[in-house]
Amino acid sequence: MTSYLSRADLSVAAPIVEFAEASLADSGRDATAFWAGASAIVHDLVPRNAALLARRDELQQQIDEFHRQNPGQPDPAAYRAFLTEIGYLVPVPEQVAVTTSNVDPEIATMAGPQLVVPLLNARFALNAANARWGSLYDALYGTDAISREGELAPGREFNPKRAAEVVAFGREFLDEIAPLTEGSHRDATGYRVDADGLVVSTATGDRRLADPTRFVGYTGDADAPGTVLLVQNGLHAEILVDRAGAIGRTDAAGVQDIILESALTAILDLEDSVAAVDGDDKALGYRNWRGFMDGSLTETVTKGDKTFTRSLAADRVYRTADGGEVTLPGRATLFVRNVGHLMRTPAVLDRNGDEVFEGIVDAIMTALGSLPELEGANKGSNSRTGSMYIVKPKMHGPEEVAFAAELFGRVEELLGLPAGTMKVGIMDEERRTSANLAAAIAAASDRVVFINTGFLDRTGDEIHTSLHAGPFLPKAGIKAQPFMQAYEDRNVAIGVASGLTGHAQIGKGMWAEPDLMHDMLQKKIAHPLSGASTAWVPSPTAATLHALHYHQVDAFAARAALPPVDDEALNRLLVPPLAAEGDLTPEIVATEVDNNVQSILGYVVRWIDQGIGVSKVPDIHDVGLMEDRATLRISSQLLANWLQHGVITEAQVDDSLRRLAGVVDAQNAGDPNYEPLAFADGAEPGIAFTAARRLITEGAAQPSGYTEPLLHGLRREKKAEQAARG
Repeated sequence: MTSYLSRADLSVAAPIVEFAEASLADSGRDATAFWAGASAIVHDLVPRNAALLARRDELQQQIDEFHRQNPGQPDPAAYRAFLTEIGYLVPVPEQVAVTTSNVDPEIATMAGPQLVVPLLNARFALNAANARWGSLYDALYGTDAISREGELAPGREFNPKRAAEVVAFGREFLDEIAPLTEGSHRDATGYRVDADGLVVSTATGDRRLADPTRFVGYTGDADAPGTVLLVQNGLHAEILVDRAGAIGRTDAAGVQDIILESALTAILDLEDSVAAVDGDDKALGYRNWRGFMDGSLTETVTKGDKTFTRSLAADRVYRTADGGEVTLPGRATLFVRNVGHLMRTPAVLDRNGDEVFEGIVDAIMTALGSLPELEGANKGSNSRTGSMYIVKPKMHGPEEVAFAAELFGRVEELLGLPAGTMKVGIMDEERRTSANLAAAIAAASDRVVFINTGFLDRTGDEIHTSLHAGPFLPKAGIKAQPFMQAYEDRNVAIGVASGLTGHAQIGKGMWAEPDLMHDMLQKKIAHPLSGASTAWVPSPTAATLHALHYHQVDAFAARAALPPVDDEALNRLLVPPLAAEGDLTPEIVATEVDNNVQSILGYVVRWIDQGIGVSKVPDIHDVGLMEDRATLRISSQLLANWLQHGVITEAQVDDSLRRLAGVVDAQNAGDPNYEPLAFADGAEPGIAFTAARRLITEGAAQPSGYTEPLLHGLRREKKAEQAARG
């Protein structure tokens, strides 16, 4: 049972009060004034938030009715006219000029990978923050980026042939980013620094860099530096020299490793990758965020027989050839992802005893947690420009973006922060936002620091918006349809036309196969080639490997060469990816049902039973895939769509659920905390199994196809069950 304390005319969960009042005391703010101001925000903005959600429902009902009356692929002109008439499509602003100020270079002018990690998991979050720098050698040796076949197989023992392949890759990389006037870094026997810059010794004489500006600085002695810092396309790489190291002692130049500047930014997530359903969960997230902002967060880690404390990495200081000094951040610049506008939370109740919208609470509490970094003893440790960066997901259209901007302004007033401190990252992941992206950017033009394409949620919303038009293609087919490319292209083109360059990131979505790094290296280079200045990766290792792409491609140069916004792309964006006659054979349908059911069960069982919001879930072929609520939304909405149109029956769904529950149980056999999904005939299914089934059978009725309403309620039920068991 949640214990509430009265503050102003709010009832606030005790752990939230504890967090808030400790933060207020640390910052010298008056608690009584704070709670009065927070209550005013709640009671002013909750009705506005509710009205925005009612507008979503109204639009969706009108679209549903249109499709019922006009089944199948709609006539493009008639459909666009209809969407305009009901206000789903709004006029495109004549000109959008983003004016966001005080933006850190990692966001405004640099290009590189971005991590997204659950904020409730301190270990993962610390790893992400410290992933600003990563070992190229480790990333290559430990993944399939280097072939694992034959003599290159990693094995249980150190494989010197594999290591040699890694070193060769590293030398090729150095030749790409810092070519020599003559010869290759493969020929290097040593590195040193003199007044003119970097000297590379070889058996046939000393060499210089073809472009001396690629050398930035060094550590240690100039004649025998411990590190040599290079730069290309604004991104740094460090040659680590250690002639006593395991690799360095076998290397002619003593090179032990190449350390890449990797995750320039990281998003610490309170949304899709967490299971935060009550005051206890939310308070943990807020405390962890404050721990990043005041620099105090640590985590004890045990690996094998070693236990150590992980904390935030220090900045890196280098000497320059002329005797000066260069300091580079040791950590990613951090965003916090608040929740969207949909969900209410039992963590705070209004004067009527009703739950308050969670996004309002997030804005207040995460800003409160940021005070040590914005104005306290740790000022400037995350943002050297005095900004707080908030990613705001799942907004539908410009009205909702404007509401978020207004909310942030109210919180700034509450805490006495300068106007514009709280910046907004707009997740372009809902169809109504995609179709009205320029207007959405305009609604927060003085705060926006980020737009991206979140194709996972975007697919879920695509299905739900046109649920009644007809049966959709399988997931792989949906991704290949023209609307998806139009979505990706328009996002960058509109971002550029709106003046985001120099003010904000233009980002791309997640690589969802964390074990397939060879494929990622082949495919994810498309993101900087598209003009995107960042893209999401699932791990620090993936960040280091994806960093290679930003050395290979100058993302800003690629952006400058892009064509302007194509109005015809909007027409392509609005074509729902419906199946044609013959696309859904019984074999295809049966396979797709099992694939989606297995994915749903594998993710939901961990979410409900263990509160794990993001997982590497083995698919039906035992390939680990990154699953979060966005991927769950796709799977559940597709099956809900097929149920709606009679492609499948509930009996087929139930059969698949029962069969695959055993498969998922077997895949989790090594987890001592796992509770089986399978149940005997005549027995009642567990809460997790029930959740999976309801997400499918009730999917059509869920608001915008979101999974949170069902998951949150059933997770709280599971927590109560676990508490009763002791």
